[in-house]
Amino acid sequence: MSRRRDLLLQLADGQARSGEALAAELGVTRAAVWKQVQQLDDWGLEVVAVPGLGYRLKSPLDLLAEQELRAQLGSVVADRLRHLELHDEIDSTNDRLLAAIDLPCGRFDACLAEFQRAGRGRRGRAWIAPFASGLCLSVNWRFPEMPPQLASLSLVAGVAARRALGRVGVEDVALKWPNDLLRGGGKLGGILCELRAESAGPAYIVIGIGLNVCLPVGAAEAIGVSGLPPADLAGHAVGKTGFRAELAGALLNQLVLALMEFEHAGLAPFREEWSAVDALRGQPVSLHHAEGIRSGTAEGIDEDGALIFEAAGVRERVVSGEVSLRFGVDS
Repeated sequence: MSRRRDLLLQLADGQARSGEALAAELGVTRAAVWKQVQQLDDWGLEVVAVPGLGYRLKSPLDLLAEQELRAQLGSVVADRLRHLELHDEIDSTNDRLLAAIDLPCGRFDACLAEFQRAGRGRRGRAWIAPFASGLCLSVNWRFPEMPPQLASLSLVAGVAARRALGRVGVEDVALKWPNDLLRGGGKLGGILCELRAESAGPAYIVIGIGLNVCLPVGAAEAIGVSGLPPADLAGHAVGKTGFRAELAGALLNQLVLALMEFEHAGLAPFREEWSAVDALRGQPVSLHHAEGIRSGTAEGIDEDGALIFEAAGVRERVVSGEVSLRFGVDS
């Protein structure tokens, strides 16, 4: 365990600790404690120096622990888990699993990180999440052959994530085609599905899910500049130790069960549930693509998960990956 992690375990409850006490607990000098405190800024954490008392985190942290996370897994999912990785810091959980090899069909790996240096969303957008402020989680899966509706997998993952949120008491979550979770008009999370090319036969997919749990004000403002204002789960998580492990376990359970069902039945078992919480249906939207911007109305999804876009009385299918979709009509 790194010294920085050791320091965070001492400060995670948000209470002040003196430099002398921290140095004694960690077996280092007070100067080394000060240096580690300064480095916490790299993870987006704000440490307050309290005169006469020492250091404290501006906001308490609910840190993930592997044992707690494994305890949340149902037996069916636990039996299919090959590797579980939990990192303090990583470039990208998706990239980590894209590099994995020899995954048997029907098994999965899970990779979680408290902080990603190069986390990304759809179309390469940066994913902003200070240390332990959300969930950054990826799973991999190998299908025996390329599923005919593979492009709809982000919709299936959205349904699974929404089910998981319901398991921990989070309601009123809507889904925005093709890969966003919304709550209260803000973006709660996003999904990134990536396929590793195979010469023939099996299809290897990695699904990344990012959810905002307790976003600091500065991070929320930075996210809002680039698109929808963010939403988080602070109302459910603040003061509840273990909430993030409970949510991460629910996500793994629901996502793996959904992958098993999708492998045999495709989008059909999920389509009605997705459509019932479609945030865009009947709403004016703008399609942003290489040829320019087009305005129209979103009219739900078809049996393959493509968006039905209507403009000037003409309906067409829009496939995920072709365009960027935004609420409202651009002038």
